[in-house]
Amino acid sequence: MMFDGWVCAFLLVLSCSVEVIDASAGDVDPRYRVCVTQCQETGCVGQRCFPNCKFSSDGELFDRPWYMQQGPLYLQWKKWDCQCDCRYYCMVDREKERESQNLGPVKYHGKWPFRRLYGMQEPASVAFSALNLAMHFHGWVSFFILIYYKLPLKDGKKAYYEYAGLWHVYGFLSLNSWFWSGVFHSRDVDLTEKLDYSSAVVLLGYSLILAILRTFRVRDEATRVMVAAPLIAFVTTHVMYINFYLLDYGWNMVVCIVMAVAQLSMWAVWAGFSKHPSRWKLLFVVFSGGLAMLLEIYDFPPYLGLFDAHAIWHATTIPLTYIWWSFIRDDAVFRTSNLVKKAK
Repeated sequence: MMFDGWVCAFLLVLSCSVEVIDASAGDVDPRYRVCVTQCQETGCVGQRCFPNCKFSSDGELFDRPWYMQQGPLYLQWKKWDCQCDCRYYCMVDREKERESQNLGPVKYHGKWPFRRLYGMQEPASVAFSALNLAMHFHGWVSFFILIYYKLPLKDGKKAYYEYAGLWHVYGFLSLNSWFWSGVFHSRDVDLTEKLDYSSAVVLLGYSLILAILRTFRVRDEATRVMVAAPLIAFVTTHVMYINFYLLDYGWNMVVCIVMAVAQLSMWAVWAGFSKHPSRWKLLFVVFSGGLAMLLEIYDFPPYLGLFDAHAIWHATTIPLTYIWWSFIRDDAVFRTSNLVKKAK
C-alpha cells in the first residue's frame, strides 16, 4: 500500500514535470516544425502519406481523432490521427538527421522519441504496466485464498483478520490504476491521461487511509469512518477538479507528494518500532523503492527506442510488488494467530 502510493506519487510528479514544460528541444526545432506544418498541408512526410489526413473540397485539413474514425473501436485503437502521424514521422526523420550529425536524441512534446510497436506509443512501459497489474492480481488472489481457505474463520464465515476487507479494496484499486497506466502509455490523449491521473490519485488517497488504519490499529468501524470521511471527501473533490475544471499539474503534484510523504513516514516509523515478524520486508520495499527512484532522477533516452529510465523503473516495481503482497499475507497470518489465541 505504502509502496504503491509512493509509486503513484512519483509517477504523477514525473508526468507533471513533463507536461508543464511542453516546449521541448525537439518540438521547437525549426526543421521539425516545418516538417509538421508541411505534413498537415499535404498529408505526407517524404514518401509516406497517411490515409487519416483527409482534406475537404476547399483544401482544409479534416482531421478526426482516432476514436471518431470509422470502424470498430478495438481496431481503430491501433491507428493514429493525422496530427499524431505527422509528429511521429517528422520526429523519426529528424532524429535520423541528428544521428547522422553525431547528435544525441532530444524530447518532443515532453517525451523521448519512442519507437511505436503494434500501435503502442511507449511499448516497454505498457508491457511493464501489464506485468505490474498481473503481479497485483496474483498477490490479491493469493491473499484471498489465504484468508478464506487456509486461515481459521469466525463461525466458519468471517475472517479474523480485521483489515481483510480493506486489502480487498486496495487490490481492486491497484489493478485499476495499473490498467489505466498501461492504457495511457499505449495512447497518450486527454481522456487516457485523466483516467490514469484519477485512478492513481484515488489509489494514493486510499493507501493513505489504509496506512493510518493499520499503523494506528484502528479497528472500530465508527472511528474508521471518522478517519476516512474527510480524506475521501478531499480526494473526490480533487479528482472532480482535475477532470471537470482544470488539470493543474502543479497543484496535483503538491497533493500527491503530501499524501505520499505522509503514508511513507507512517509506514517507516511503524516498521522501525514494530515487532512485526515480517517488518524487514516492509523496510526492504522502502529502501529498494528509494533506490529505484534514482532512475526517475537520472532520466535518459530510450535504448533501441523502447527502454527509457521510466520503463526500467516500471520493471523494478514488479518484484517489489511481489514482496509487498508477501508482507500483507504475513500480516494476515500474524494478526490472525494473535486473535485466535485471544479467542481461546
